[in-house]
Amino acid sequence: MKTSVQSHINVGLIAGVLFVLLTYLVVSQQTAISRPNVVTTVAQWLSNTPNKQQFQGLGETVVATKEQQIADKQLIQGPSETEKPNSKVVCSTEERLSDYCEVDGDVRINGKAWSVDIVPSGWSSSERREWKIRPYSRRSASNVDKLNVTQLQDPAAAPPCTVTHHVPGVVFALGGYSGNAFHDNADVLLPLFLASLRYDREVQFLVINRVQPWWLGKYRLALRRLSRYDVVTLDGDAHVRCFPHLTVGLRLHKDFGVVPEWVPGRRRVSMPDFTRFLREAYALPRGAPVSPAREPAGKKPRLMLIQRQRTRRFLNGEEMVRAAEAAGFEVTVTDLVIDAAVDEQARVVNSFDVMVGIHGAGMTNEVFLPPGGVLIQVVPWGKLDLIARIEYGEPAADMGLKYLCYNVTLEESSLLELLGRDHPAIKDPDSIHRKGWAAMFDIYMTKQDVRLDITRFARTLAEAMDHLRSLQ
Repeated sequence: MKTSVQSHINVGLIAGVLFVLLTYLVVSQQTAISRPNVVTTVAQWLSNTPNKQQFQGLGETVVATKEQQIADKQLIQGPSETEKPNSKVVCSTEERLSDYCEVDGDVRINGKAWSVDIVPSGWSSSERREWKIRPYSRRSASNVDKLNVTQLQDPAAAPPCTVTHHVPGVVFALGGYSGNAFHDNADVLLPLFLASLRYDREVQFLVINRVQPWWLGKYRLALRRLSRYDVVTLDGDAHVRCFPHLTVGLRLHKDFGVVPEWVPGRRRVSMPDFTRFLREAYALPRGAPVSPAREPAGKKPRLMLIQRQRTRRFLNGEEMVRAAEAAGFEVTVTDLVIDAAVDEQARVVNSFDVMVGIHGAGMTNEVFLPPGGVLIQVVPWGKLDLIARIEYGEPAADMGLKYLCYNVTLEESSLLELLGRDHPAIKDPDSIHRKGWAAMFDIYMTKQDVRLDITRFARTLAEAMDHLRSLQ
């Protein structure tokens, strides 16, 4: 009798356990189905592996043997002893300028395969999803390939890690429009600064897309200011690199600017923070311009006149110099060299209070002027005022500079004599713009020189001096 009762109790216990387990599985399945699609959540379970023999360097662990790679794969296939919070996958391909992903969790990138794999937890599956991400900040850059970002359904499908990084990573592309001073700053350095500032230099940069070593060398001081680690070039990289967090692609807020609400992390960031970062990276001494109101008598503000040598030249540069000197400036005429060392050029520009130049990539040197300084942009004729304002005018104001625009009239342009009044580029500039960037650039940017009206230019110089005098 006692044995019979005990048997019924055991059967009851087993049935109860099975019922609880069945209920748990049903609820888990319903929860997984009910997750929204806009932000994909992946449960992340990782194991502690204190007994694994590893070669460790700053911020990374290299798996040395095939057996260790197999062990790595086994660890992510089963439940771990240490639970980590659920992680998120946020990918955007809908914004005006950029494609990008922010991924938390077990993320694995293989440069040679142009692939990023997001691994679900070791004992649960997830919906398979895929994104094509162009990691250059401007989607319009057609000469940049796309990375395949895949949220795997089965953890067993994940490639084994060969290098494990213990800091977040940021993947970005060169190519595109990089190599031009404006795009180097607007498309790469500024969005890279915004993406990585939250990490206080504890971040690994990974660059892809036919990387030119000279570019990394040219901007090494800025890159080193953002990260403690050497940049990893992914072109042809056969490693499977594993990260706890990965940013894929750079997000461009504006053509050259910051939307503070879009900056990741808790810091409130704007353009003056970017220019301050550059001054620190290049050890620039001046954080304010000369103001006649607060300087000893006889100390004049310094004005740099950028004189291009081949296109968009000032035909009466000497008259412009005399006008600037008459306005009270100490004047230097220079042609900023494209292949000059950035740190040297930055120190030169930072030593001036006012920069005058015709629209072009050289205007990007505004980033090195001391806050409160003046940028005078001469805009060639041909309805270029909008692009000039977006690329250099608005950014200058956002940086804390005084921005002054001098729009060239038809009478001040060499195009009138070169083409004649009946040419479509003179009669109807819009017809040239409709043909596209190449047609517009060929006429208005390549074939045009300017001869400024000195009387009108003197009024712009006086406005610049009045601004500097107003600084206390």
